[in-house]
Formats: sequence, structure tokens, C-alpha cells
Amino acid sequence: MMYDVDLLKENFRKNPFWFRFLNAGWKATYPLGTKLKLDKDDLIRTAKKTTGLSDFGPDFNDEPLDRLLWSINHEANLHPVGRFITRQRYVSLLSIRLRAAYYFKKYPQILEQPLYPAWIIVGLQRTGTTKLQRLLAADPDHRVIPSWEVINPMPLDLNLYQDQFLTPVFSGARQHSPSTVYPKPGDRRIKMANLSVRAVRLISPGFFAVHPIDALQPEEDILMLDLSFMSTTPEAMMPVPTYASWLERSDQSDAYAYAVKIMKFLQWIHPAKRWVLKTPHHLEFPDLIEKHFGEVHFIWPHRTIYESVPSYLSMLTYNSLMFCEKVDPEQIARHWVRKIGYMLDKALDYRLKDGNGNKFTDLWYHDLISSSMEEMSKIYKLDGGLTPDLIRRFQEHEVSHPHRKYGTHHYSLADFNLTQGDIDRHTKRYQDFIAKLYDKHQRP
Repeated sequence: MMYDVDLLKENFRKNPFWFRFLNAGWKATYPLGTKLKLDKDDLIRTAKKTTGLSDFGPDFNDEPLDRLLWSINHEANLHPVGRFITRQRYVSLLSIRLRAAYYFKKYPQILEQPLYPAWIIVGLQRTGTTKLQRLLAADPDHRVIPSWEVINPMPLDLNLYQDQFLTPVFSGARQHSPSTVYPKPGDRRIKMANLSVRAVRLISPGFFAVHPIDALQPEEDILMLDLSFMSTTPEAMMPVPTYASWLERSDQSDAYAYAVKIMKFLQWIHPAKRWVLKTPHHLEFPDLIEKHFGEVHFIWPHRTIYESVPSYLSMLTYNSLMFCEKVDPEQIARHWVRKIGYMLDKALDYRLKDGNGNKFTDLWYHDLISSSMEEMSKIYKLDGGLTPDLIRRFQEHEVSHPHRKYGTHHYSLADFNLTQGDIDRHTKRYQDFIAKLYDKHQRP
């Protein structure tokens, strides 16, 4: 059953009138040639013209982009604003790769450095991963990728950070000068990210109750995989089943290898002791994480599956409303309930191999919300324990970023015509694992 945006259940606040009016008016002018092109060659030409650069580097593969664009053009049913946002984003991703190739060629020492050790949050969507990463970001030893930087990891001005590359490498890591200012005055990327945050707030007023966006707070590093056009981001925004099926069957090693190159650039520009990363996408690929990232420890938050799944499906519905003409919550559910089960199975396949269990620290969502310092202490057993200074930093962050700061997120399985049995069919193995882990069937 297809839902018109006006008929979506009350839990999903429809896009504002002005947004629907703009889309309707713009679409009415399509016969005049105003429909934006989503064509690979046109996107590449535009990126080259925008940057003044032409070399994507030796590891650029355009097949994923080809497959993604076919799926978008034939399956996604984007409204005009959705097409505009998508085109701008893909031109930006191509432009980032052009600027990255410029830096890697001019400053080969970037790629010669080892990657920092990493704590990687791999919890399922809506299990407290965002709260956890933003807490850990308050530790000055940690390198995270804030929203403004993950959108644009490469500076727009190729000369702005030139002096950073004149600093030699000592003992495999750059020394961090306390006087280093990052980002530098004149870096336009924060301003651009703040504009994006305001745009989301205007287009989807209810979205912030689901996932608060902050230009200065860390975001998912899945956007590093977007640079290779091999991630689950597109299928979380719009229906692209052909691309999603191809992606699931594909070797994503190249995408992870390229993400490491970008991270080496970021740690050179702004050094730290350890990476703290997170995205549910990594549940599917812990083996690639270990292969390409080196020294890693996985942090896996858990939550009752009957809460986390409908919460995530609700978030996906909000996403789709920002891009698509017609939104079908039941189609979203069919695709993602199976996908979630698949991701969990892949993660468990890796974790249950001999010795891999020691690479994981488990947290419980409701404990993270109600007694976060106890949960943080479990993590910091890996690093000498919590200090009074860290506890103060974490508590200050929680005061300034309270739970449900932007309102309450309402959702239910019924919104998607789902039952607990539908969830069980795809997640029983994970539920059995949690029951054994916590010695309960479902922890309250």
C-alpha cells in the first residue's frame, strides 16, 4: 500500500506546506526542461569544473556510481527538491575525491603514517550509538569526525592548511601543538554545515526529535564510505532495491581502504590519541574493519529489538519524506527488517569465531540513558579507568545535551503493519545471543 505524504500516520509529521508547494510548482515546470539531471558524466564534469581539478586518483572506480544512479533514476521516485539535494551531494562527493587526490599526490607523507587505534561503535540503529559517541567525543584524547567535517572532509581552500603538511612525522604520529587552531579562521565548512542543519529543520520539523543534528557534534563515518559510492546511506534515504541488492553482494574492501586514506588525512590535520567511530553499517563488515583499520576494539550497545526496529523504521520514513514523492512505510519495513537481521547475523558470525569475543565491549541502551557513567566505566577499563576530569567532561556534556532535548520520538510496530513475530523471523539468533549475554530473555 502506498501512502501519500498527507496520509502518513500522525507519528510522522508531514513536510510543511511550503515544501510541498515548492515541489508541486517545480514539478509542474518539468516540461520546460527544469528537471535536474542525475547523470554520471554530467556530475563528473560539474565536479571538475567546481574544483578546477581533473584527477580522481588511481583508486577511483565509477561502477558503484553508475549502479547507484541507475537505481535512483528508475526506482527512487524523487521529488524535485530530493533530486536537487541528491545532485548537490554527489557533486560534492566527487569534488571531495578530486581534492583528496590533489593532497595525496602533493603530500605523500599523509598516507605513510599509521592509522590511530580505534574504538568503533557498532550497535544497531537506535540503540544509543549517537549519545555514546558524543559522550566519548568529550575526551580530548579522541579524534572524531564532526558533522561539518564528515560532510566535507577535504578543505575547500587547497592552500588553507598548507603549513600543516610541513610538520614532520615523529615516532609514527604527528605531535599535537596546543596552539593549533582547528578549523582555521576562513574555513567555510562549518558555515556550510550549519546551513544544512537549518535546511533539515525547515524541511522536516519533527526529525530532530528522532536524531538531533549538530554541526559541531560527531556523525557517522559511513559518510567516508559514501565517497566510494558503496554504503547503505542511499537505501536509508530512498528506495533503491537494485543498487542495494548489488551492494550486498559486492566486495567493499576498496571502500574501506579509501576511508582509511581519508582518515589519515584527518588525523594529520588534527592529531589525537585514538579514533572513536560509529555507524551501524559496520555491523556487516567487522572483518573489513579489522583488515583495514588495524588495532580496533568494538563497542556494541544493545536494546530490546522491538524498540530499536520501529524507532529506526520511523527515522527512515522521515528520511524518505525529505527525498521522495511517495513514501511507503510498509515497503521500508519489508526491506529493512530483513536487512537488519542480515547485518546482525554477519556481526555474530564474526564475533563468535574463536577469540573475537574479547574484541567487544557490550552496553545496554537503558543503562546508558539512566546511568551513563557506569557504562562509560566499562569502556574505560580498556584505557586505565575513568578519571575525575573525564567524569566532569562527560557530565557537562550531558547537561548541555539532555535526553529528548528536541522532544519525544513516537513510534510503534503498528505504524508499519508489523508484529513481534515479523521481527522474530529475522532476528531470533540475535535475540538468543542477547538472552545468553544477559542471562534473560529480554532485559527490561
